[in-house]
Amino acid sequence: MPTGASSCFKPDLKWDLTMTEDCRFFIGNQTAFFAPLSDPFGFAVEHRFGAFEFFPDGGPNGRGWAADNVTTEQRRSFRRLAQEKGIRLSVHAALEAKLLDSSTWGGLMRDIDLARDLGAKVLNLHLGSGDAYGCANAALALVKILKPMGIILALENTVFVSPDEVNDVFWAVQRTETEGPPSVGLCFDIGHANLYAGTRNDYLRYLDGLGSHVPIVHAHLHENWGDSDSHLTLFSGPSGHNAAGVAGLLRRLRQRQFRGSMILEQWPTPASLLTAAHDRLRTISSSWP
Repeated sequence: MPTGASSCFKPDLKWDLTMTEDCRFFIGNQTAFFAPLSDPFGFAVEHRFGAFEFFPDGGPNGRGWAADNVTTEQRRSFRRLAQEKGIRLSVHAALEAKLLDSSTWGGLMRDIDLARDLGAKVLNLHLGSGDAYGCANAALALVKILKPMGIILALENTVFVSPDEVNDVFWAVQRTETEGPPSVGLCFDIGHANLYAGTRNDYLRYLDGLGSHVPIVHAHLHENWGDSDSHLTLFSGPSGHNAAGVAGLLRRLRQRQFRGSMILEQWPTPASLLTAAHDRLRTISSSWP
């Protein structure tokens, strides 16, 4: 095993949904529009995280970054270091990318190029409300591009998308993709589920509303008090007072045979909040029988 690698690293093992039970998930963090790319990524390397997500995000004042800002040499360097340290990479498509708006796909293609160059295993894209079959057809069009690259498409539940809408999209997907491991799955975002009007302050109820036909392939972990999408670091909000919800989340994901990355979606001050969340997640999961 390479020096500093995550305990879930398996040399020369292509990631899929059939990894062994001792590698149920990978925990990592994400870039931030207000920080140099090397800072959050370097933190993941230093603290032996098992996952990392690049998120091209211009930020509210446009002082962030886009995929085009990542040079060829940077892409090679990030990919090489991730491979050496056993860090599983993903890319979160820019917020401007819309599944049902093909006029935004030019930027999305640049994010896909970034994911390919980095050797990412997942491209994450927000799922908005809309026609389930339209969403499914658009997702499957992207799969035709991503699948030859070995990249899974993760559609993320947003604040206004209900569990029923997610279910309908994946029923539509499965009318076409019926065999083998999924090429498109759900990124379960617990903060967004916590803000959805029908399950406010109860993201487990949202998760329980998802049918067994919905493959969860990725997860975004941040929390809030049900008032705004504040992206609090895990265990610094409600779960800091009562971690039963997080324990319930991990158990449910285990029951669904989750094998993906769990991304702590923030770059907090102090950054040590990330290591505390990482370690506590591991402690909770280690209590499983």
